[in-house]
Amino acid sequence: MSQSQLTSGMESNNGLPAKFPELKNDAFLKAARGEQTDFVPVWCMRQAGRYLPEFRETRAGQDFFETCQNPELCCKLTLQPIQRFALDAAIIFSDILVVPQAMGMEVVMTPGKGPTFPQPLADPADLSRLRERVDVHRHLGYVFRAITLTRHRLEGRVPLIGFSGAPWTLMTYMIEGGGSPTQSRAKRWLYQHPEASHRLLSSLTGVIVDYLVGQVAAGAQALQVFESHAGCLGPTQFSEFALPYLREIATRVKQGLRDAGLELVPMIVFAKDGHFALKDLANSGYEVVGLDWTISPKLARQQTGDEVTLQGNLDPCALYSPKERLCELAGEMVRAFGTRRYIANLGHGIYPDMEPEHLGAFVDAVHRHSRSINAA
Repeated sequence: MSQSQLTSGMESNNGLPAKFPELKNDAFLKAARGEQTDFVPVWCMRQAGRYLPEFRETRAGQDFFETCQNPELCCKLTLQPIQRFALDAAIIFSDILVVPQAMGMEVVMTPGKGPTFPQPLADPADLSRLRERVDVHRHLGYVFRAITLTRHRLEGRVPLIGFSGAPWTLMTYMIEGGGSPTQSRAKRWLYQHPEASHRLLSSLTGVIVDYLVGQVAAGAQALQVFESHAGCLGPTQFSEFALPYLREIATRVKQGLRDAGLELVPMIVFAKDGHFALKDLANSGYEVVGLDWTISPKLARQQTGDEVTLQGNLDPCALYSPKERLCELAGEMVRAFGTRRYIANLGHGIYPDMEPEHLGAFVDAVHRHSRSINAA
């Protein structure tokens, strides 16, 4: 992606100041880069979500993907948890499935079911239905506009994270037609149509790279790649159909930023249930490796060494605990990981029926315990 393409993609944001506000809290970025911080920074996946009454009020009567395509609403939803809690990073409100939409697939949000593809990919011949070339500024420019608007309205309070789904995870939705506990249709492709699978994964990778570079050009200060369905693959298939594309994304995004004259930003890879691949993930080109709650901090450190920052990994259901117990669990987690090269988070996203005050208690406990450890 050329500098002219990046510039033309930003023209729709005229009216906003040319420079972003100065960052006031850089603890998240420092931790991601492996630098010492006064306290452990914390943010949570799905922190802008239905557990917040203000989120439900804002989203009332709104189609989900129409909301995703409305920069003003995305900005408002992104800011809501930041205005309520002492979080150390914001993550733009969007969805991983905007990438398949940009490639020409229809995705709808079905009540009680979740995202649904009315016409999923049934066999390799269906790959011809996908756009050969995706202009991310044309098809995903609304995300870029939301990022720029949000970066300004954050007023430097905390950094803003952009994100994308990983190729394998997006492939599963495109073939399964929605969520699946087994991903058996998508995995069938890996066994029966390996060449077509690689062709699809490669196409997704190209779009994701341009999309992530565009997010940084728009104002994102860090990037997370969600490999949410890593656990449906065994080590062999993960090594063939997931890991190479995760590595390629990290390499090509960094090169794309250099080519565009943009500052390199920390990149996070989160492969849920991919604990069997932690060593490989730690050497895949990302500054941060996200962890779900199924692996112990001690083992994660042993597997990844001291060259990457770890992020995670409280069981989201721990937020159901009484506040006193939740604070104890947060302290135990911080002590287990240590306060350097660590970003506190949940091991997955917040569930819709969580009590907002419990997230606030978790955030405050992480800050309090980590400051105490650093002061000792």
